[in-house]
Amino acid sequence: MNNLGTYVLLLFISGILLFALIRRTAIFDCFLEGAKDGMQNAISILPALIALLFAVKLLTASGITEALTHTLSPLLKKIGFPAEVLPLCILSPLSGSGSLSAFQDILATYGADSYIGRVASVIAGATETTFYAVTVYYGAIGVKKIRHTIAAALCADISGFILASFFVRLFFD
Repeated sequence: MNNLGTYVLLLFISGILLFALIRRTAIFDCFLEGAKDGMQNAISILPALIALLFAVKLLTASGITEALTHTLSPLLKKIGFPAEVLPLCILSPLSGSGSLSAFQDILATYGADSYIGRVASVIAGATETTFYAVTVYYGAIGVKKIRHTIAAALCADISGFILASFFVRLFFD
């Protein structure tokens, strides 16, 4: 059972190669063309990714996340949301590695079975790195006007944050 995925992947790749051979497709030339297109896409989105990584480092190194957590803590406690997971909520839309680091810190400090750890776990599993996804996917296809994408995605993230706290309280209290 452990090797089932490996065999399925091997079968899938073999099927693609067999199909290409039957159609007399130049497989290596197609591979090189795809790799060339991939490199061009990577180069075109590199400036936006560098800016995004800089913003994440700026947020964490400057102490803005800690100051924001301290400022919003009384309001969050009134609505039943643990302020300790706010750094995760701030970093989650920006950076997968930054939010993973915040998530690991939460689990190390409060434990995975605590209320805070469970809320952080649901948030980590249910939200998306919004700005990274928009940067990569829209940058790869050359979309300049993103219209309502960011607003809609951030609304989904905020809903995920709030509902994580609600459902953890509902199912584990």
